[in-house]
Amino acid sequence: MEAAFKRGLEEIRAERYFEAHEELEEAWRAASDEERDFFQGLVHVAVAWYQAGRGRPVATARQLEKAARRLAPFAPEHRGVDIDGVLAQVDAARARVTAGSLELDPPQLTL
Repeated sequence: MEAAFKRGLEEIRAERYFEAHEELEEAWRAASDEERDFFQGLVHVAVAWYQAGRGRPVATARQLEKAARRLAPFAPEHRGVDIDGVLAQVDAARARVTAGSLELDPPQLTL
């Protein structure tokens, strides 16, 4: 699980969102009940940016909302990830999508 988690973060950093989703889903499936929402939240981040790249505003907005909901309980930091920072990026992306743009800045996830 730990290796899939780290690979998933690396894939997000490399802007390979589909691959990130696959890796993070592997970590999510192996996670304890207490951490499933954390990993699912990261999956939603990856899928949101993937959907934005495919030109799908409704799907992007839904994934961003799910990411925020699942990650918020883990703020300010979890497993070395700056959750407050991720939530700020998700909020900025939501505002941009609401304004009619899918030109999202790549998410910056720090360990």
